[in-house]
Amino acid sequence: MVRTRGDHCRRAVVAALGCALSATAVTGCGDGGDGGSSPTPAPSSPNAASFSGLPPSALASEAGAAIASARASASAAASSASARASQFEASVDAAAARTSAAAEKALEKVRGRGNAVSEVGMRGLPKEVTSGLSAVLLTITNKTDDKASYAVQVDFEDASGKVVERRFAGAENLAPGKQEQPVVFSRQSEDARLTPRLARAQRY
Repeated sequence: MVRTRGDHCRRAVVAALGCALSATAVTGCGDGGDGGSSPTPAPSSPNAASFSGLPPSALASEAGAAIASARASASAAASSASARASQFEASVDAAAARTSAAAEKALEKVRGRGNAVSEVGMRGLPKEVTSGLSAVLLTITNKTDDKASYAVQVDFEDASGKVVERRFAGAENLAPGKQEQPVVFSRQSEDARLTPRLARAQRY
């Protein structure tokens, strides 16, 4: 008996976010002479009140606050991106579950292999790109002149040819000549040696 596992793992990719910091500098200027013979006045200490900038200690404090603020903003942006990725993944899972349920229902009364086997191609996916799970890429092509929906059943067989799992997928309201490529995953254990087979395909 092949050990079963829960729902398959999905890889979630969250974009890396960075922040750019800008620094300000304060420059001072002195008065130039007119080249005459008048004696040059003795240098005097500048009046701090005449500066429009901030003294160095205040500049350092302001830069530190800016860096902290930028980091907080980046952290919040990353959290927001992660949340959006999770929401997207959940919506994809929900859509796939709905399509799978619709395909299974459409195949309930179908006898034989169905009327659309020739419109469905199937290709196995390497386990190194599916986290070790058995999976196939379906290519559903509407070869008719009218919009149509498709229901597909994929059977996963063990080494003895026994069907250990049935999975369903489909495409809804597919325009003439258009394709959809759903991926069908097995939920069996990663070490299971399974062979996928296109069992039924129905156009409706």
